[in-house]
Amino acid sequence: MAERGSVAPPILMASPDGPWLRVRESVAFFGNAVVYANWQQWRSAVASGPELRSLLGNHDWQRFSALDKPEVRYRFAVSRMLMRHAASAALQVLPEAVELAYKPGGRPYLRGCDQIDVSLSHTLDLVVVGLNRLGRIGVDTELTRRRLRYSEVHRQMCTAAERRRLARLPESAQEAELLRTWTLKEAYTKALGQGMRMGFTQFGFGPGGRELQTPDGDAASYGEWSFGTFGLDLTGGPAPDDHYLVSIACQDTGHGGAEDTSVGSMLDEGFLGQVVDLLGRQEG
Repeated sequence: MAERGSVAPPILMASPDGPWLRVRESVAFFGNAVVYANWQQWRSAVASGPELRSLLGNHDWQRFSALDKPEVRYRFAVSRMLMRHAASAALQVLPEAVELAYKPGGRPYLRGCDQIDVSLSHTLDLVVVGLNRLGRIGVDTELTRRRLRYSEVHRQMCTAAERRRLARLPESAQEAELLRTWTLKEAYTKALGQGMRMGFTQFGFGPGGRELQTPDGDAASYGEWSFGTFGLDLTGGPAPDDHYLVSIACQDTGHGGAEDTSVGSMLDEGFLGQVVDLLGRQEG
């Protein structure tokens, strides 16, 4: 049975209507939640939403307005909407009360709420958002049809232990394992806030992609990190004919985390006061 700190299965959000209660339950039980959406299905909410500027906030609104291609604009808006809706479900506040900010490398975070870490990834129609109240989280996605050839990439992305294991596999299994390994390494370095700055040969994964290893194949983590890879389509979740691969790196610092993630217990007092003022103005 899955336990606290395990990677929660991704939850499909077909529209801004949810089901957002599942996010709240996942964060409470696992400590984390991962949601995904087809941004095309959210497009009408972006196109017809007069509150879009308020929801995006000044920084993201400026970025949205500066984008030329309609497809890029809509995907950008949906990705931020999905993140705000997911965070609002965990915090039990309105999406408009969630403020996204960005660290120097571009990594998003929730201003005034350091207790929940967030991560974002997208590929074509798929947008994925991860939340974690126990530590860091990173998500990464790729199309399952992407081909990575072992002969072309193994020296740049694989440790010595991974090369020994992958070299014994037939080509089709080799490509599938390489793609999973690639997304896992992307997710892990995103969680650390390093991205591509951290060399992929400095760490590896064992068979199944659930154990972090040193370049020589020894264990490099002792329960503080959990990993998962899921095949998803955009109609109803895991399917035999998957179209996307989503990998998740999730940390459990062991400090317990806050089981109650409601806004009153999670946000700092200054930001909480701003939320109360916002809600009061909206009610008035």
